Amino acid sequence: QVRFVESGGGLVQPGGSLSLSCRASGSISSLYSLGWYRQGPMDERELVASIFLGGRTEYADYVNGRFTISRDNAENTLHLQMNSLKPEDTAVYYCNIYGRLDSWGQGTQVTVSP
Repeated sequence: QVRFVESGGGLVQPGGSLSLSCRASGSISSLYSLGWYRQGPMDERELVASIFLGGRTEYADYVNGRFTISRDNAENTLHLQMNSLKPEDTAVYYCNIYGRLDSWGQGTQVTVSP
């Protein structure tokens, strides 16, 4: 079963940028559609961005135009470029196979604060 390890989080000021990475324990190749999720302190886990087989991407309305999801199949890695960050983007960010609701990694904390 493929598992993921997220990295790249940190503390950033509003308007700043962060780049998250998520490395898979096995080949992701072209076998899976993948997603970035996040969970704020008082919130349910929610889907932020998805990349489907064939490369099509989808974003939650509140990150559209600010976040970019990409994948590197050769490196078995998923990326999330986050620009124009807002305090409400503060959350733990996770990646997973799209639609899979278990086998979560430890996530990476993103904190947006002055």
